[in-house]
Amino acid sequence: MTDIIDKAAENEAVFLAEALYKARRFETVDASTYECEDCGDTIPEARRQAVRGCTRCVLCQEYFERGWP
Repeated sequence: MTDIIDKAAENEAVFLAEALYKARRFETVDASTYECEDCGDTIPEARRQAVRGCTRCVLCQEYFERGWP
């Protein structure tokens, strides 16, 4: 039983650390880049306004999140 509780506490700590990292990252981001870091295409203005600090176009971001090459 202790192993399950220890694993749950470890998972919670990792999740919290990741959430804090992501939240702090956006505090310092002022502007998005104009070109996608993966394909080099221009990131549309609407996306740059909607997703502050984005560095990928929508298609490349979807690939990145799904772990596709």
